[in-house]
Amino acid sequence: MSVLSLQSLSLDYADGRTGGSKRVLDGITLHVASDEFVVVIGRSGSGKTSLLNLAAGFIQPSEGHVLVDGHEVDGPGADRAVVFQDDALYPWLSAVQNVAFPLKLRGLPRGESLRRAEDLLNKVGLQGTGSKNIWELSGGMRQRVGIARALASEPQFLLLDEPLGALDALTRSRMQQFLLEVWSQSGTGALLITHSIDEAILLSTRIVVLAPSPGRIIADIRTTFGKSLLGGKSVKEVKALAAFKTLHDDLTALIHADEEEVAA
Repeated sequence: MSVLSLQSLSLDYADGRTGGSKRVLDGITLHVASDEFVVVIGRSGSGKTSLLNLAAGFIQPSEGHVLVDGHEVDGPGADRAVVFQDDALYPWLSAVQNVAFPLKLRGLPRGESLRRAEDLLNKVGLQGTGSKNIWELSGGMRQRVGIARALASEPQFLLLDEPLGALDALTRSRMQQFLLEVWSQSGTGALLITHSIDEAILLSTRIVVLAPSPGRIIADIRTTFGKSLLGGKSVKEVKALAAFKTLHDDLTALIHADEEEVAA
């Protein structure tokens, strides 16, 4: 089993107003195993996206370490694939060519790259769409292409930065179930950033709550609602559970606790 480890991470950004630095994340320690779906939630300004960027290797920590299976991360790598809110697809390529792109970079022959890409599109429910232009696809379909492209590199971890945030409510609900199924079938660990408490509860095996100024972990909660969905329960049934409502209330209170203190 692979493990993505964030060990005692802190991050400072230059503060243009003062000429000094501002601490964005402070003392973050978080471990994500390849059989986990970890969701990070918190108010704006709690450093959620910065945390994902550190895990991806896009930026380096001011203090601490990022490791995969004990090996230090010093930049982006094929072991960690990132899916953004903006699908970040290449509009001049077809759907199958977008998915095949990372395979091409790995040196696979064109025919094999396209065959594997078609297989991945089939796995994400996009049979027969390989030849379509990106602009011909709906928002949900484009995100599926983006996830298929991320899976093409056979990563150990999927890092997802608000991938469903720009979708309408119905499409978002369908894509949540899809993400769960992809995670369950791929054997890939997932680290998801979201603002939605409902989404965090429905998808996660663990929910990590960040408080802002600077971002720090204030809760790490194990959950089983995602596995209930995979076991056949509907979203409506899961949301009707007393335990779901209790956790929703608890998370709301945690996320907004310091807001209430300031207001008082």
